Amino acid sequence: MIATIGFFDGVHIGHCHLIKMLKKVARERGVKSCVITFDRHPRQVVQPEWCPEMLTTLEEKKQLLEATGIDRCEVLHFDREMANQSARDFMLHTLKERLGVSILATGYDNRFGHNRSEGFDDYVRYGKEIGIEVIRGDELTDGSNNVSSSSIRRMLKEGRIEDATRCLGHEYTITGTVVAGEHIGRTIGFPTANIRPNDSNKLIPEKGVYAVDVWSENEDFSSRRAMLNIGTRPTFDGKATTIEVHIPHFEGNLYGKTLTIAFIKKTRDERKFDSPEALVEQLNKDLINIEQ
Repeated sequence: MIATIGFFDGVHIGHCHLIKMLKKVARERGVKSCVITFDRHPRQVVQPEWCPEMLTTLEEKKQLLEATGIDRCEVLHFDREMANQSARDFMLHTLKERLGVSILATGYDNRFGHNRSEGFDDYVRYGKEIGIEVIRGDELTDGSNNVSSSSIRRMLKEGRIEDATRCLGHEYTITGTVVAGEHIGRTIGFPTANIRPNDSNKLIPEKGVYAVDVWSENEDFSSRRAMLNIGTRPTFDGKATTIEVHIPHFEGNLYGKTLTIAFIKKTRDERKFDSPEALVEQLNKDLINIEQ
């Protein structure tokens, strides 16, 4: 079996570039392909105060990895014991003995093992000692910037949705439950569903108004274009940040239902309007903009 290992947050085009190579070698060698990942970000264990927000939940990541056409996706439990394991011990006991890996494909800058202190040449040497061939994927770049999960997180935090989509190779999504809000939108003719993300570790893009596609996990409706606001509703002196989606021409009851939001583009920044009437005027313009 040929395998690659990593956290694969977002399963972006760089990850898919490596997986494409993995599948190609698997076909040429007549072996199965496997992606090995973890159930939590390693920093949640070794450096929880610096753990990044996630692009994908574990279930989302598994679905995206399986959609690449690999033969197997193996999820390892990452704990303190694994964090303290050397790269050589990990290769011997987990990859070779437990999983039966005979070929290891690494990303061009991928490191694993205690403190990530060893690199590709070390993995090659250990592989020769324990019977694992180690090969290296080449770098994929997006223009002048390396495609990485961290760079995509920055794009989303800056509201650069279309750049993030290009680097992900798919739209960024958030899944959440519809909870009760303050019903302000309904009073001005723009009823909204207030979304509480199902995973508190999931990254929330920059505040502002977005064109999104939304669909119901409960099959209340299929994918529809909608308008989403992330912010504090400054026109009404709001304090807490909310995620609210207005679905044009939808009149059903969504409380307690699960919605998935796919980000298409950011249409404008959040700002305070002089009056509710001025806000409504802008929202009508926003509705036109989300369809373009």
